[in-house]
Amino acid sequence: MNHNIRNSHRALLKAETHLHSHGRVGQLSVCLVSPSRYQTGMSSLGFQTAYALLAGADGIRCERSFLPDREELEEYRRSGTPLLSLESSKPLSDFDLIAFSTSFEPDYLNIPLILNLARIPLYSSVRSQSDPLVIAGGAAFFINPEPVADFIDAICIGEGETVLPALIATLLSPVDNGRFGLLNALSAISGVYIPVLYKPRYHESTLVGYDVETDAPFPVTRLPVCLAQHDPSSSQILTENTEFGDMFLVEVSRGCPRGCRFCSSGFIYGAFRQQPFDNIVALIDAGLSHRRKVGLVGAAVSDYDGIGRLCRYIVDKGAKVSVSSLRIDRIDADMLDALIASGHKTISLAPEGGSQRMRDAIRKNLTEAQIMEACEMLIVRDILNLKLYFIIGLPGENDADLDEMVRLIETIRERVIERGRANKRLGEITVSVNPFIPKPFTPFQWCGMEPLPLLERKVKLLETRLKRLSNVKLKVESLRESYLQALLSRGDRRLSSLLVEMAGGANLKKAAKTCGIDTDWYVQRTIGADEVLPWSVIGTADQAALRREYERSGAGEGVQS
Repeated sequence: MNHNIRNSHRALLKAETHLHSHGRVGQLSVCLVSPSRYQTGMSSLGFQTAYALLAGADGIRCERSFLPDREELEEYRRSGTPLLSLESSKPLSDFDLIAFSTSFEPDYLNIPLILNLARIPLYSSVRSQSDPLVIAGGAAFFINPEPVADFIDAICIGEGETVLPALIATLLSPVDNGRFGLLNALSAISGVYIPVLYKPRYHESTLVGYDVETDAPFPVTRLPVCLAQHDPSSSQILTENTEFGDMFLVEVSRGCPRGCRFCSSGFIYGAFRQQPFDNIVALIDAGLSHRRKVGLVGAAVSDYDGIGRLCRYIVDKGAKVSVSSLRIDRIDADMLDALIASGHKTISLAPEGGSQRMRDAIRKNLTEAQIMEACEMLIVRDILNLKLYFIIGLPGENDADLDEMVRLIETIRERVIERGRANKRLGEITVSVNPFIPKPFTPFQWCGMEPLPLLERKVKLLETRLKRLSNVKLKVESLRESYLQALLSRGDRRLSSLLVEMAGGANLKKAAKTCGIDTDWYVQRTIGADEVLPWSVIGTADQAALRREYERSGAGEGVQS
């Protein structure tokens, strides 16, 4: 065993505070793995919730492992040590079960890397009875599991509170016919997808369907959780060595009621659900004994019915509050005052579409008057540092839409400067620009991503127009990283060979050439209405309804009342 790695694990464990006592003795050994590094992985509320469900289950002994950081990764490679768990420094290959918790598609790149480091066969089809069972879950798998489906034995499409107890019960029950019999038993659980039972069929370059084993469901459906029947997801382990190390995190809602046409959050989780106020408050009271800052988490935090009351409760307790997102037309005065009292100097708003035409096309349901009203609520409270999120490359966007975006930014800037002069204090506007990425289970899933040269031209246009504005800073998401995310969002199982090449150190271009894969075909093309979508194996949303929304957006219509 490598002592440098073991000492690194001991240092991390020593810095952790466990808020709940979970049993460590069980007949089934499970290693929960984040394909992100510790600093990011332990910040994920999804990861912490999965840990609580596994570690708290009778008959389970649960440990954790993470993608090694760069220095540790070199240490693993140099020493030849197999990837180890955090708690006992046990090789991952010695566990009965490996469970990946994955929130974002780019983390798919690290799944074959981790399996290689763990010395577990990459492809599920060649694993033997002595190899660990590899399962996976998380938001990324709700969207499109296919690029990594060949690496995974069982994928949890459902939400953890519903799926994991049934999965654990099956794993702990006697099953005939070894590994294959177990996979068949798992396939009977609602929300569990067994990729080996589904064989994709292709005609030339196009997916035309799936051959499905007898009794395997098609599509695999997901059952939503009734949040009122479960404690809200919250921090289970606190440590300063993470992105949100100074906060106690608690989930206030799940899903999003908005249905913006580019965003998967409003479609993959089913109906928007909110945690009962009293349940959240009870958890916050417990969390405040460990942290004096509470982070409220959800895809639509400002849509929570009691958001102002909840924020005010936290501040009245002498603590600080932070929220993961603000909706421009749902800014609550009590919430703003609580954020200011908590020391927030910058507030983020997301107009998303730069012009009214684009905001209507994406079903953002925001007018310029509403955007300015929200900015005014901040500015009159002397919040003069604003972060504005915009998307470029939306379907149908042209230079006139970018001109309108710049004009909107100029108008907001004038109000910030006016207030700043009165208070003799400068403010700054950060314009954060992201390229449009087509996502499965959205009305825009059929759209292609705009080619990189066209996006680069738009970025240069914005740079030219905004650089003359003092107190305005432009930040642009990496276009190439966005291209990779679009590839993984829209890809099918043929990408598995590409991911293996990249896990071995090849860049995307080299890996694609080696594998003979045309990545532009996946990323940039408009998918035909009659084509089989790779993610159609997952029954997360009503595809006919999504198509109707897509056609409405193409006709320039907004939301239908």
